[in-house]
Order: sequence, then C-alpha cells, then structure tokens
Amino acid sequence: MRTVVFYRTSRGDCHVETFLDSLSGKQAQKILWVLRLVEELPVVPVQYFKKLVGTDDLWEVRIQLGNDIFRLLGFLDQGQLVVLTNGFAKKSQKTPPQEIAVAEQRKRDYLSRKRL
Repeated sequence: MRTVVFYRTSRGDCHVETFLDSLSGKQAQKILWVLRLVEELPVVPVQYFKKLVGTDDLWEVRIQLGNDIFRLLGFLDQGQLVVLTNGFAKKSQKTPPQEIAVAEQRKRDYLSRKRL
C-alpha cells in the first residue's frame, strides 16, 4: 500500500495543508476520502489518481465534488510514498503550467534535502 505525505519547505511550511484549510468542510472531507483510496487501493481508478504526461514524473490526485474540481500534484518516492506538493481548484481543461512548475521545483527541493 501507499502512504500519502505532504511536502514541507525547509522552514516547515506546508502548502497542501494551507490549501485544505481554505476549503469548506465538505470539500476537504471529499479530498481526504480520495487520499484514503490512494493509500488503500492496490490499483487506484484513473479518475482519482493518474500520472501527468509530459512532466518530470508527477502524479495528480483528482477530486470532483459537484461542479468543483480540485487537484493535488505530487510525486512518488521509492514507489510507495506519495509526496503531495501543491493543491488548487481546477478552472480549465488543462492543468496550469505554473502549478506543474511549482510541483517540479518542490520535488527537486525534497529530493535534494533528502540526500543530505
């Protein structure tokens, strides 16, 4: 099974927690339900968890609640650890390039600090 963790900056800031705190209780509850699926299911349906094509091995946790669509971006560390770097409300068909860039930068930071 997988374990989901949230990326923290070297100062301890956690952007995913800040994002979750900005949502309504119902929205946050649905996101936590999907994160539990990612952790517990051996094969997670693509509607909830999928690899982003054209990125530096980033994955996307996908959540829909009514008309609201949310995404959490992250990466796999040693296959079973899902490190989530950022979250956002999706407003367009494509994942915003700036969100992908943020996730890739945080992945590089995480991996460089892990090697120390």
